[in-house]
Amino acid sequence: MQQQPVTPVSGRAGAQPEPFTPRGTPRLRRRNSSASAPSTPGARRRPTTFREDVGHAAAETYLVTRLAFILLRSLGVGYRWISQLAALLIYAVLLMPGFIRVGYYYFFSSQVLRSVVYGDQPRNRLDLYIPRDRSKANPVVAFVTGGAWIIGYKAWGALLGRRLAERGIIVACIDYRNFPQGTISDMVSDATEGIAFICDSVASYGGDPNQIYLMGQSAGAHISACALLEQAVKESKGEEISWSVTQIKAYFGLSGGYNMENLVDHFHERGLYRSIFLSIMEGRRSLSHFSPEIVTKKLNPEAIALLPQFVLFHGTGDYSIPYSASEAYVDALKKAGAKAKLQLYKGKTHTDVFVQDPLRGGKDPLVEDVVSIIHADNPNACEKYDSSPIPERLVSEWQIQLARQISPF
Repeated sequence: MQQQPVTPVSGRAGAQPEPFTPRGTPRLRRRNSSASAPSTPGARRRPTTFREDVGHAAAETYLVTRLAFILLRSLGVGYRWISQLAALLIYAVLLMPGFIRVGYYYFFSSQVLRSVVYGDQPRNRLDLYIPRDRSKANPVVAFVTGGAWIIGYKAWGALLGRRLAERGIIVACIDYRNFPQGTISDMVSDATEGIAFICDSVASYGGDPNQIYLMGQSAGAHISACALLEQAVKESKGEEISWSVTQIKAYFGLSGGYNMENLVDHFHERGLYRSIFLSIMEGRRSLSHFSPEIVTKKLNPEAIALLPQFVLFHGTGDYSIPYSASEAYVDALKKAGAKAKLQLYKGKTHTDVFVQDPLRGGKDPLVEDVVSIIHADNPNACEKYDSSPIPERLVSEWQIQLARQISPF
């Protein structure tokens, strides 16, 4: 099959990024998704009415509620799940003032493009968070949210999307099928399709196709790492692909688990029972196939050479997924010859870095670390956003501290 060159659509007026040139010679197939970017570069969708926004919010709420009941029917109701659900509800109530304000931004801000269709499967949707400054093409983060493979939802990335958009970075939060809608191979397939859409189309939304970063949180870190490695293997063998690994400048993994064989018992003790987890992962024999750490150790040199830099973030107080998971994966990447580094946050839990810290306002560590990498070659951007207004506090400190103690994660 003849190679087809990657020719990104140009961005908004005044932003003409150079065409991306892959380092290898992948065989890129054309996507024929029902999803579509604006028909002309920089085109904006028509403004929605208040009634449409309220209707969309109601539809999204109905979807999440319906999926929750489907999940409960699949899992059954036991003491552990009831106690975990109660803790989650109390946690949400305590942080509700912040969630309401973020929700208002999510549903009513003109900077958020919700539910952009990227594929044909259920929940093949993504949300785009667009910076106000569109005078030039902006860096892009393709983000896969977490949720223990069963409660993941694109809106969970609203707080991160808002914070990064305020720093001149487009964020695309990719939704995907959760269990029992799908199993891990479906989730990886959805993430792959979402990333392909972003690589193909983000220039039409003002993004720079030469500055695309892949990021995942918790289960999303695992899913996105699986998708990245799967593409690297295919590309190194000259197989047909829908996007090139060389289009990704760096991979950011937040609080992720990368060796499923080592985490089965840990998740069982935490309430994600062994039988359920193995169903999600398509059986015990599939654990190694969906363990990025194990897969990395078996990669050929050609695949390793294609990989971008891996930057893993983890809190040392994380009891949902121990930070040793990130330590072990960084070690495996380095031994395989890949570029990797680890950033640990002392005493931070699974939700501190992603939820509580941003709700406090100010400059939270994760956003600062991600931005410093993305804008490393752009001192003007660093100076501009360093002098911008500091994000305001969204929740009182006593509520954050109490929620932290009650959090089931």
